[in-house]
Amino acid sequence: MSVAACGSGGGSGSSGGGGDSGGGGDSITMGFSQVGAESGWRTANTKSVQDSAKNAGVTLKFSDAQQKQENQIKAIRSYIQQKVDIIAFSPVVESGWDTVLKEAKGANIPVILTDRAVDSQDTSLYKTFLGSDFIEEGKKAGQWLVEEYKDGTDPVNIVELQGTTGSAPANDRKAGFAEVIGADPKFKVVASQTGDFTRAKGKEVMEAFLKSTPDIDVLYAHNDDMGLGAIEAIEGAGKVPGQDIKIITVDAVKDGMQALADGKINYIVECSPLLGPQLMDLAKKVLNGEQVPPRVVTEETTFTQEQAKQVLSTRQY
Repeated sequence: MSVAACGSGGGSGSSGGGGDSGGGGDSITMGFSQVGAESGWRTANTKSVQDSAKNAGVTLKFSDAQQKQENQIKAIRSYIQQKVDIIAFSPVVESGWDTVLKEAKGANIPVILTDRAVDSQDTSLYKTFLGSDFIEEGKKAGQWLVEEYKDGTDPVNIVELQGTTGSAPANDRKAGFAEVIGADPKFKVVASQTGDFTRAKGKEVMEAFLKSTPDIDVLYAHNDDMGLGAIEAIEGAGKVPGQDIKIITVDAVKDGMQALADGKINYIVECSPLLGPQLMDLAKKVLNGEQVPPRVVTEETTFTQEQAKQVLSTRQY
């Protein structure tokens, strides 16, 4: 379970920030490793972290992993060598973090997970995990679909655009959705493939789905960007998105909400990227020796086409 952009690189503060605990009047230096800049959601997430660090007086050392785990591990080791006060990162995938997290623990540098979880059995390797409940997001997507087709008996053929293979949101959004629709045998996932959370890959994979699977009723995309790419493919095939193929996505970034308001997407499950303020608050509490909950879930909602029209003008991302 968990939650989640583009950044120019370096953080918001000037230099330095010593290796003190960060309590009291000491300055705080945070090392932050971001997944990448693969989507509008991620861009908003990065901006939230960078702006919030600046507002909180936190010196931010920022790195973009370009969706590669080895880049994140290298960045975290660099932060350890620089003796930052605290490390936060959004892990590209769930597995393979124990070694570097043990190195951070050995250096007495606390770690906060943001947006995505790790599958480590040793939960002492990080202080808390801040993010969405991705399984719940998948369930919400499935619940809308079940309600939409509650009166029908014909098979409902679904294609699924998964997020990055091995990532927490991809694993959990798939699992939550499958759990809900699995109760009714008329729902059939006829094709499921990763689109890497990007618009370009979403379009490419959807084009392949349309060729291999002529009878598609529903598209479930693990984020808006893949869904937006898929819309291009659907329109290119002479079909009407939102009508010929119903579309469910996750995130609720502005481009996705516009497509929802326009009727090209049918339903969006929100996943808020604006985690920066909560992250800075948690970092200060950790460094002051305060107890923080092991799991902090962000509050989120869902949007229909009519609801999207009402809130579109006020979206921050």
